[in-house]
Amino acid sequence: MPNTPARGPINQASASNPDKGDAVDSQLDALISRIQSLSGDTPAADSSRQQATGPGGGAPTTVPPRPAPGQPANATPNPVAQRNPAQAPATPKPGVPGTPSPAPLPNPNPAAPEATSLRQRPPVPAGYQPNRDEPWRPCEPVSLQESRISETLLEAIIFRYVLNAGEAEGRRIADQVQLPFRLIEPILERMKKDQQVGYKSSTATNDYVYVLTEAGRAIARNHLNDSTYYGSCPVRLPDYISSIKSQSIEGQFPKRKDLLHAFSDLLINPKMLERLGPAIASGRGMFLFGFPGNGKTSIAERVTGAFGKYIWIPRSVDIDGDILRVFDPMNHVVSMPQASTGLLDSGSFDKRWVRIERPTIIAGGELTMEMLEVMNNTTSNISEAPLQMKSNCGTLVIDDFGRQKMSVDQLLNRWIVPLEKRYDFLNMASGKKIQVPFDQLVIFSTNLEPKDLVDDAFLRRIPYKIEVENPPEEDFRKLFEIMCKVTKIPYNFEAIDYLIKTHYLPVDRPFRNCQPRDLLLQVRNFCLYNDLEVELKKEYFDFACDNYFSVM
Repeated sequence: MPNTPARGPINQASASNPDKGDAVDSQLDALISRIQSLSGDTPAADSSRQQATGPGGGAPTTVPPRPAPGQPANATPNPVAQRNPAQAPATPKPGVPGTPSPAPLPNPNPAAPEATSLRQRPPVPAGYQPNRDEPWRPCEPVSLQESRISETLLEAIIFRYVLNAGEAEGRRIADQVQLPFRLIEPILERMKKDQQVGYKSSTATNDYVYVLTEAGRAIARNHLNDSTYYGSCPVRLPDYISSIKSQSIEGQFPKRKDLLHAFSDLLINPKMLERLGPAIASGRGMFLFGFPGNGKTSIAERVTGAFGKYIWIPRSVDIDGDILRVFDPMNHVVSMPQASTGLLDSGSFDKRWVRIERPTIIAGGELTMEMLEVMNNTTSNISEAPLQMKSNCGTLVIDDFGRQKMSVDQLLNRWIVPLEKRYDFLNMASGKKIQVPFDQLVIFSTNLEPKDLVDDAFLRRIPYKIEVENPPEEDFRKLFEIMCKVTKIPYNFEAIDYLIKTHYLPVDRPFRNCQPRDLLLQVRNFCLYNDLEVELKKEYFDFACDNYFSVM
């Protein structure tokens, strides 16, 4: 345990850079607090023990306060804290005449409470600093009581897991429920005392291999009747709601440089970028409409890149005993932080959470009303979060809007309140109704006119309606240059000029952003089939246009 004098050189070295010194001190404070929690001691308990008995078990002493981050270790302490008990005035006795009442000590910070313990400070994982790409990180649980983890639910998960595995080491059980072993060990000891589990053998790491007894197997089977879930220990619903508020896209306000970075691999007209910028920065919702093939879906897929990179989501949420899965490997891209091998370990986070890239979930013609509600598996009794909940803090794209199996009115009536209030109500299989955040950028992409699909009441709740127009001729020619590099076909200006002047301008054929790619692929396939050198020629474009525009 580092003592106070050892911190002097750190503060002196960081005097030239106060910000860096504050960050180092903050990281050391968090690391010391974590070490104390691992050993079962808390700063508050340690302080009270020293005040009661003194360092050597003798007379009571007063521990001087630690210097604040950035303050030199040899700074003058509070004279009241260092006052000699023998020289201190007698304690005033209430009701005794002539006994003066002591004057209250001034509070140096009137806005703050006079006494704040370390346990009341917002928890910050060691080695982590909030930033735009990762505005929040879950702190590792110190105790089941502080994290408000239901021991009953946790025991049920442990019973199901050991029954399924047959036998398991204590630390393997802790890894399964994604909690520190020090929190799981007392539960395993109580289960052993109650003769619900037994020791099969011991391990080299001072651990045991646990197996269920007959009484334990009966309990585990009863738990299986309620649910078959034995994964990560679920997170409380209030903790999930709080995490969404900390990672919301509404407060990020991406700038022009962020949009340019997000659309760096697309050719977008500056006029279009000017219209997209405020719509994306609002974090609300937008309509993208226009002719097919102009890149509406490509634009929608890249919008999330204008915001911060990562968010944390729970693997599952506990709703009064009901399990609701939130993490979906099909829609979420995992990007966990790298573990540090140094003293300041950056891996001290709650393992029940997963760091993912900000989600971009796309639902097209396959979208049904059931996908927007909690889906419960009647066999396992495990519920799955709807698409809008999985896309929180990201982007939800409704592609080909108006061509879903359900009617447009059904979808609009389902979301008309969440789009305005920014929260949604979900019905659990048990009959509970919960309120969850509706915090994502919803993009409706359609080839149809929005006014022909929805009424004015719904359009009012979608503040931005942006038309993706046909590209001008200059951009159309530029697209051929870009796609020639992608398809590895040598660019030929004369062949492109022939294509435009022969197959476009005379017949007033509109330019579309998808056509350069499609025509070049047709030319490439024609050359490969006829064992010809892959290049751009006039006759090759004639063949491609006859196929591509035969019914257009």
